[in-house]
Amino acid sequence: MPQKVNVKKLSAPVKTSTGRVSTGIPGLDELLEGGYVKGSTILVTGGTGTGKTTFCAQFIREGLKKGEPGVYITMEEDPEDIKEDLKRFGFNFERFEKSKVFSFVYQNPFEISDISSTIVDAINSVNAQRVVIDPVSLIGMYMKDPAVLRKRLFEIIRLLKKTGATTLITSEILDNEIGERSGGSLSREGVTEFIVDSVLVLNLFGVGGGITRSILIRKMRRTKHGTDVYPMEITSKGIAVKKE
Repeated sequence: MPQKVNVKKLSAPVKTSTGRVSTGIPGLDELLEGGYVKGSTILVTGGTGTGKTTFCAQFIREGLKKGEPGVYITMEEDPEDIKEDLKRFGFNFERFEKSKVFSFVYQNPFEISDISSTIVDAINSVNAQRVVIDPVSLIGMYMKDPAVLRKRLFEIIRLLKKTGATTLITSEILDNEIGERSGGSLSREGVTEFIVDSVLVLNLFGVGGGITRSILIRKMRRTKHGTDVYPMEITSKGIAVKKE
């Protein structure tokens, strides 16, 4: 049975501001009226190798540069492996961990039936304003009933909103399911895209002997956003949305 979490104990302040939070991705803020809506929940989805982890890490890093504490909850990769991978872009999170404004948290999804307590404890540990959950799809691996899964994910997203933190959650599009182009879903579990505030789809295509990357802003509430498929690249400094 899921644990009951008393959200009144959350230390992060509840915010109702309609301000914007920078994405940390060069070229993306200008397509979103300045960034994500503060306090919203954003799904970052795509196939294997599309850059979801790097995309989310840049969001956290941007906040830390601005003095906004953050937490990265990973349920798949070991935090040390992620940190080593990100160092190739010059991202060094260790100094922020030492100063207690950032925390990498690993949660084995097969060892807990309800991640709510993990989320609350992680946010409270640094009073996080920016949160990443990577990937959210593993939360539902033990749930066979889609209705139960949708209810559980809705409860988690509602909990995140009550913290006031701006949150990125990741999921996967299977290699033979690239959104509406094949009629497939935008997440592995097939429900997350309907209950979040925003959906960003990262794509990767092999063209000739090379690789082409792009980003689609599928939806973003309270935002007049760009509607094209925008070219994206991964450079030595991280991800950037390229100008046409």
